[in-house]
Amino acid sequence: MELWPGYQYPLGATWDGQGTNFSLFSENGEGVELCLFDNANAETSFELTEVTASVWHGYLAGVGPGQRYGYRIRGQFDPHEGQRFDTSKLLLDPYAKAIDGDIECTPDLFSVAPDNPEHLIVPQPRTTPASKAVVIDESFDWSGDAAPRIAWHDTVIYETHVRGLTQLHPEVPPELRGTYAGLAHPAVLEHLQALTVTAIELLPVHHFVHPRHLMEIGLRNYWGYDSIGYLAPHAAYSSAGATGGQVSEFKRMVKAVHSAGMEVILDVVYNHTGEGNHLGPTLCFRGIDNRVYYRLAENDA
Repeated sequence: MELWPGYQYPLGATWDGQGTNFSLFSENGEGVELCLFDNANAETSFELTEVTASVWHGYLAGVGPGQRYGYRIRGQFDPHEGQRFDTSKLLLDPYAKAIDGDIECTPDLFSVAPDNPEHLIVPQPRTTPASKAVVIDESFDWSGDAAPRIAWHDTVIYETHVRGLTQLHPEVPPELRGTYAGLAHPAVLEHLQALTVTAIELLPVHHFVHPRHLMEIGLRNYWGYDSIGYLAPHAAYSSAGATGGQVSEFKRMVKAVHSAGMEVILDVVYNHTGEGNHLGPTLCFRGIDNRVYYRLAENDA
């Protein structure tokens, strides 16, 4: 697939069996640093010097599935112009297919002082949050799978929550409760079939954030309406681990639901992200490039 002449890789991290190509769009960034992390969380950085139509990219031989990574982007920090580049913040890849753990909005993730009307940058050391993007092997055996494509007039939709549906189910093994594998368990599928359900609509399963206002009162984000990784299944719903195993587990769940004669519908929340408004944490989008959105957000504030 070619996005532009001479550039053949899609955005995100693409493993080809020999190495991985990293691609990131940033129109106003002045420099992009790709940061790789080992099992001890030690950071190794590489400058992405190739730029095609505002896409910064580079290929690293020998880098493959399971590699954790993030970005640091140089540029202007001028909130009134919608620019919030901050190299102290490690940024998630917006095209990441997997993210390796819960994201809690701790103070070090904020680039602005919430009580400062000028939104000045908060001096911070170079931070490395626990959650990072993960390179994955995208291959999967979809043989025998087919979407049921049930006519709308025959459709019965069951809206549910991956964890809520399976967490207390007595016939689901304890180690699978609250997970994609638990949802794919025969006991759960048989229950849905007995209800004559033809489609399950899952409350947000895209990787999401635990916002600061909930954490401050001892709560966590149950519903998942603060998405940050729209291509990454939420890692906490995986029984297979958070370094890529959640992707294949999610695909197996979809295949099992299809085999049971039901469709899968995803509730996707695009009207706000886990970064919140202009006073929120710097996790991904605002630190990469989001000039127009944040100009509008500040005008509305």
